[in-house]
Formats: sequence, C-alpha cells, structure tokens
Amino acid sequence: MDWPHDPDGELGSEGMRQYGHAVLAKKIDEEEDFPLTAAEYVEQYGDHPIRIDFETVVSVEEIFENVEQEEFADFVEFHQELGRVMRENGYWFYEGADQFVDGSA
Repeated sequence: MDWPHDPDGELGSEGMRQYGHAVLAKKIDEEEDFPLTAAEYVEQYGDHPIRIDFETVVSVEEIFENVEQEEFADFVEFHQELGRVMRENGYWFYEGADQFVDGSA
C-alpha cells in the first residue's frame, strides 16, 4: 500500500517510532473533537499507517473494520473501544509489566 507518509518519518512519528494505540490517539484533540464518530475518523485518517510492531504496518481503516461503536462521547470511550478492538484482533502486543519482572523487588 502507498502511504500518505512514512510511519517512521517526521510526519508519522515525530522523529521516533511510535506504535499502535498511541498513534491513533495523537490524531485527535481531546478537547475539540468529541463527540466523534468512527466514520468521521476513518474518513479523515483511514489511509494513514499505524505501526503495530517492528515489522507490521496497517492502515487506520483496517483497524476500524472491527470497531463496533459508531460514536465516541469522549477520549475515554475512544481509548476503550480501540484498545478492545486492537487486543481482540492481534494488533496489541503489550503483555503487562508482570511479564518483565519477577516480583522479587
């Protein structure tokens, strides 16, 4: 797919790699963009690349194919629905802090 920008370039990640949910959230303004519909978000950003891991990049539209909620009243609702969708569809690889510590500290 031809992306409108490089997901690792300045426009895509502000000079550093950023992944998944964080990139989706940075595209909206918590104070001004709500209520927000899923259709509006996809219309504006659907062809934008979202880096899932070091080798996987998908479009916003691909992630939103599984979004069930049509409208988000606020930033929390947006985060919750996108987090659910990303976990259920293999776009979320964070395994929790307990995966990286032995609890003996």
